[in-house]
Amino acid sequence: MASGRRPLIAANWKMNGLKSDGVALAQAVAAWAKSAGAALRGEVLVSPPATLIDAVSAALTGSPVQLGGQDCHAQPSGAFTGDISAAMLKDLGASHVILGHSERRTLHGETDDQVKAKVAAARSVGLVAIVCVGETEAQRDAGDTLAVIVRQIDGSIPSEATATEIVVAYEPVWAIGTGRTPTLAEIVEVHKAIRARLAARIPGGDAVRILYGGSVKPSNAPEVLALADVDGALVGGASLKADDFFAIVNALPQA
Repeated sequence: MASGRRPLIAANWKMNGLKSDGVALAQAVAAWAKSAGAALRGEVLVSPPATLIDAVSAALTGSPVQLGGQDCHAQPSGAFTGDISAAMLKDLGASHVILGHSERRTLHGETDDQVKAKVAAARSVGLVAIVCVGETEAQRDAGDTLAVIVRQIDGSIPSEATATEIVVAYEPVWAIGTGRTPTLAEIVEVHKAIRARLAARIPGGDAVRILYGGSVKPSNAPEVLALADVDGALVGGASLKADDFFAIVNALPQA
């Protein structure tokens, strides 16, 4: 963990949760974070499915836990059935939005250009964009990991973005939900490359937080979160279990 960057643990609930269990989980996270008080080691964010954003926002009121969306449209409004704009997320109390997640890129065919347009939309209303990058198993096996990551950073992040407006999350596609994770050395290598690319493209790029995502769980969180240039985690499945999520937040190194 590098000094000077406030760590962030972000929960991505994905397409999980009905109102009752989503609110209960949000209330548990809020109560835990409030009880931790000044001992909380970093920022905490939850990103529920769109149907729960309003209810979760209410459940988090008065706590230090921040609220995020899982996606947004590039346009501010219009005839886009089923989509949600950045302004709509902001209106419900969101401070962040996850963009370019591998599941969006793979299952919905999102391109770097489309992700970049969404990042621009988020910036326009004051949302912090958590921009996801990551290689497939075939790309890693071919030795293309770093080239893929650099291409995604260049293609997905507007050149005018500032260090306070974005967070980058490295999520190796082959590690998401599989229980597999890269070696610690592999994580360090990729995060170092991301840091170098951000420093070259964005003023103050050294201040951009870089999260690791991909089967983060209580058992591997302490060693992953202690690595250089790992400023937190984007947590999927483990964020749906309150105790597991708390354990991951508590795994952040002491400041």
